Amino acid sequence: MEVFMTLRLIRDLEQALAWDTPENLGRDFARGALSNPEVATRLLTPHRLLDLLSWRSVDFPQIRVLQNGVDVHARRYLTTRTSRRGQSVPIVDTEKLGVLLGDGAQVIVDALNHLDPALEAACRVLQWWCGMTVQVNTYLTTGRAAGFDLHWDDHPTMIVQVAGSKRWEVRGPSRTAPLYRDTDPNTAPPDEVVWSGVLRAGEVISIPRGWWHSATRADHDDDRLSLHLTFGMTPHTGIDWLLWLADRARDDERFRQDLGHDTDHVALAAALSKLAVANSPAAYLIDRRQTAAQPRRSVTGGAFGLPEKLVCTTPFVPDIVETSEAVTVIAAGRRLRFAPAATQCVRLLLSGRPVDLADATVTTGVDAHKLGALLLEEGLCTEATPALYSAYTALD
Repeated sequence: MEVFMTLRLIRDLEQALAWDTPENLGRDFARGALSNPEVATRLLTPHRLLDLLSWRSVDFPQIRVLQNGVDVHARRYLTTRTSRRGQSVPIVDTEKLGVLLGDGAQVIVDALNHLDPALEAACRVLQWWCGMTVQVNTYLTTGRAAGFDLHWDDHPTMIVQVAGSKRWEVRGPSRTAPLYRDTDPNTAPPDEVVWSGVLRAGEVISIPRGWWHSATRADHDDDRLSLHLTFGMTPHTGIDWLLWLADRARDDERFRQDLGHDTDHVALAAALSKLAVANSPAAYLIDRRQTAAQPRRSVTGGAFGLPEKLVCTTPFVPDIVETSEAVTVIAAGRRLRFAPAATQCVRLLLSGRPVDLADATVTTGVDAHKLGALLLEEGLCTEATPALYSAYTALD
């Protein structure tokens, strides 16, 4: 099936980091440059970021502003817009923000994929590629504003420099596979520097979970600003598997019983061992991929007429199983069966690319409008609005 991995974004990232599989993500530090720097500017530009902040409602802590490495109070760059009926929404005061940027500041916006269709599409592209939930945060820095001191993240990250430049320092981990909730505070970085240098527009680095790093424009004279995107991937750990097992244990009456001094812990341990064998980590990963639901979609319910274009928006690649009797789709908590004659059309509509339903009908000989309506109703697809369609086009 033709899926997102054929999009230029993924091809360029793999080529830049000299990877041939997403399994390399999080294994070691990697650095490279996009063969086509335009891919970075299609994701975001400084002016488009400020436009988004002008048009969207955002509030602290989704947006933060730092000067000299210290948080600026939100009232210095946020305000509220109040309607004549007294309804208020928080917005960025672009004039005040501009003053801060002129003096040198760092603007951090978390989960920008919730505000911009191009970045939403990019995150879904990466999710299909790596099998992990992806969120993108953006960092705009002007002048010689300082960034964060040395720190580590509890997830692997991929950083794309889209404008200007910024100086980085990367060190290895001081604790193997640290967690956000952990038994060790993990506050002492190692002395050895793995890489130190300037990241410029069109360049990419990948930092594994737990690796210490810092980024700043202090004492950095190149360019006037820096804008980079940090794609953060949420890994699946053994702890997640144990939590999943705990939920499945609810089916067994022995685990639902009250604990007491006379509880037969040997019997419970044996039952737990049997449960773990029957529900392996591999089974957990499959279950998470097949049951994760799409949090939001664009559905008009026919109010604007029949949809003309659809795109599959399942969080992860749908599983499509073909037999002589049927083609079965498992995704987003759904299991759908179709006649074998619909196989080509099913694969096309679930390819991860926007599909024109009229063209798909001609190409496959199947009524793509009818099939698409079912996939839309079941939550596997969304209507490809002009903005969303344009976002996918920009990434290809």
